[in-house]
Amino acid sequence: MEAMLKVLFYLFFILLLLVNSVLTQSTVRPLSSGVERTALFDLRASLGIKARYWPRKVDPCANWTGVECGNGRVTGINLSGLRRTRVGSLSPSFSIDSLVRCTQLSTFNASGFALPGRIPDWLGQNLRALQVLDLTSSSIVGPIPPSIGSLNQLTLLLLADNSLTGNIPDSLRQLSSLSVLNLSLNMLTGSIPSSFSSLTNLTTLDFSSNFLSGPIPPTFGSFSGLQFLNLSNNSLASSIPVQLGNLSQLLDLDLGFNSFSGSFPNELGQLTKLRRLSVKNNNLGGNLSSNFTQNIILLDVSSNNLTGNLPDLSTFPNISGLTLNFSNNQFYGILDSSISDVDSIDLSNNYLQGLDTRIENTTLTSRNCFLRIPNQRSLDDCRTFYLLRNLPFNGDPITPMQPQFPQKTNNNNRLKYVIAGVFGGLGIFIIIVVILFMVLKPCNKRTVSQRSANVEPVQEEGPEKGQIISMVDSFSYEHLLQATSGFSDSNLMKHGHSGDIFSGKLEDGVSVVVKRVDMKVSRKDCYMSELELFGKGAHNHTRLVPLLGHCLEHETEKLLVYKFMPNGDLSNSLYRTTSLEDSGLQSLDWITRLKIAIGAAEGLSYLHHECNPPIVHRDIQASSILLDDKYDVRLGSLSEACVQGVEDNQNVITRLLRISSNSEPPPSGSSSSPPICPYDVYCFGKVLLELVTGKIGINNSEWVDQTLSFINNYDKELISKIIDQSLVIDEDLMEEVWAIAIVAKSCLNPKPSKRPQMAHILKALENPFRVVREEDFSSGRLRNNSSRRSWSAALFGSWRQSFSGSVHSQSQKSREGGVSGGQRRENSQGSGANDKKFSSEIFPEPLDINEDENR
Repeated sequence: MEAMLKVLFYLFFILLLLVNSVLTQSTVRPLSSGVERTALFDLRASLGIKARYWPRKVDPCANWTGVECGNGRVTGINLSGLRRTRVGSLSPSFSIDSLVRCTQLSTFNASGFALPGRIPDWLGQNLRALQVLDLTSSSIVGPIPPSIGSLNQLTLLLLADNSLTGNIPDSLRQLSSLSVLNLSLNMLTGSIPSSFSSLTNLTTLDFSSNFLSGPIPPTFGSFSGLQFLNLSNNSLASSIPVQLGNLSQLLDLDLGFNSFSGSFPNELGQLTKLRRLSVKNNNLGGNLSSNFTQNIILLDVSSNNLTGNLPDLSTFPNISGLTLNFSNNQFYGILDSSISDVDSIDLSNNYLQGLDTRIENTTLTSRNCFLRIPNQRSLDDCRTFYLLRNLPFNGDPITPMQPQFPQKTNNNNRLKYVIAGVFGGLGIFIIIVVILFMVLKPCNKRTVSQRSANVEPVQEEGPEKGQIISMVDSFSYEHLLQATSGFSDSNLMKHGHSGDIFSGKLEDGVSVVVKRVDMKVSRKDCYMSELELFGKGAHNHTRLVPLLGHCLEHETEKLLVYKFMPNGDLSNSLYRTTSLEDSGLQSLDWITRLKIAIGAAEGLSYLHHECNPPIVHRDIQASSILLDDKYDVRLGSLSEACVQGVEDNQNVITRLLRISSNSEPPPSGSSSSPPICPYDVYCFGKVLLELVTGKIGINNSEWVDQTLSFINNYDKELISKIIDQSLVIDEDLMEEVWAIAIVAKSCLNPKPSKRPQMAHILKALENPFRVVREEDFSSGRLRNNSSRRSWSAALFGSWRQSFSGSVHSQSQKSREGGVSGGQRRENSQGSGANDKKFSSEIFPEPLDINEDENR
């Protein structure tokens, strides 16, 4: 009987479901507007939506995925998750013009659906009923059209994770109904409009990871309902306005990775609902107040200039759930006993003192003044710090600094100083004598051929007589004049370092490139560098641009003829303007980019390791990486190449007294570029960074530093903040991008001796998974080597905005802001439990050479 009742119950339940389904379908009115029906079918065709999502012979309102209707009119379109046909995938674009006829549309969501191109002006002028506009991760380029400000019913505007440029339009202040505004992860510039204070309904504001500058408008303090504010990873400056202390509803505030200065605004501690606060990597000073509220669970003030005693941790309610990061400041004093109750805290790189720290992990207390704890500052450093502030050190009062400081030394020390002075003076005298000898010595008339790999000396007065000249064809001046249309401006490709570059076509139809070297303004022997490099077999190497011939008959100008590269150079091939009406851009896919990186590495590896003596290119950049019809690399711009350690036409004293510790190398191709292989490695690292980020022509050191801070061998997710948004990559390809970014960071190490050799870089590029996958890291030698010369240390050496603390710093959590994609993902440093080891086969330990060499 009981079993029969169960069967009847299930049958009744199924019947209810069927009735509900019929009633639901009956309530969906079919699309009644013929104009909107036509518009949807036009949108289906322009976007190339697959028929399984939008079938042709059914009613769109009832059967099309992502289409919502009300009263027979289209009210919502959600393209997120839909797939294109094969034809549609070949030429995606922002082709939604047909939506102009859907006047009742209130929601348009294309999150994650590629719409490469610009946002059209008509979108803000015609879709006045729009309430939700979500274009997150849609490959959009160009500026934000000011017409968006006309959508006065808009409540959610999500444009994150694209390639938007230009300023934030002031017209957005008109969106009085807006509750969520997310413009993060773009390339926006300029300042934040102060007029945004009119957006009184905002609950989420995210401008993070752009290039915004200027101050935070004090009017931001009027956002009475704001709960999430993220302005991190920009170039914002000035002081943090104290008016932010008026944001009574604020739950999450992130101002990290900017250039804020002045005192830390302790008014932020009065925000009664604040749960997370990050102001890391700024220039804030002053003391840190203890008046943080009972809701705070994360406080990150690392990498500033804060000083004074740490806040009284006993005033923090829920202390066991706290995550605190006070690292890289100038905090001092003795720790409070409640420190042991904190869930996670990083105190590294301060001036805290005491006998013990009650913290098990000593990494989080390194570079302080603790006693009986390893990896602390020197005793002299700590004493000087406390002495200058007239503070007691280790509980003993310190006498204020007297004029006779430092103290007198004994007779033995005096003798040591006298001996050191004598030998020091003698050494300086010897150096002066050597310098004068080298300066006054008559110049040995060496030719440039002595700078090249295995090349016999060639007489200056007759280079065309040597073996080098006979290796390639000789063209007449009239022949090349005709091939380049008289060196006309229409044939001019660019102005190179050593001469103008022209395109041309020989009589037999072969396309060539002709370099015209003006001997009146160029170095006398600059053209010989390339001739000599090709003279002993380099012309046969597949990674160097083929030299076809020359014309040296004129004294005032020399002509070199090269094979034409159909795809130009990397700087103009990474992005190409398509023939689309919206002037969209098509970028190289990741497979091609990795192929280019490997090809360039092969060329440099040949110059560095197969030539004897090694050849330094000295002009590695995107414009010198040439691409043939199959995107195979041919290195060009060889006029600056020279043997490692040899510089021509440079003063001897300048060479001897060059300050090698300078962390910024001179511009590529300049005469001051150091003739050492690590300089090529540094420039190649910038090229790898360009391939990952999609940003060509990296010359801003601050941008490089900020970008490198997102490359972490403990956290793959961070790379998504800097990766070129035009790339379409799966999980495996994401690991490759992560690995190449790690290699780029190792190449950009400020110390030349800590950069890997090109042969090792090439091996890493050919085996990217072995750089990041833990199962391949089985080198016992690396695993047991804790010395400062380990390759791990060389790969992740400290420089400005590197890993911001130890590998045990707490990961910052991601938070959704808005309907979709309005998230803020923060930096993560990983944990010691997940540390990966680098394969010694891929990245062996660097040689123990002088660290004070040139870049």
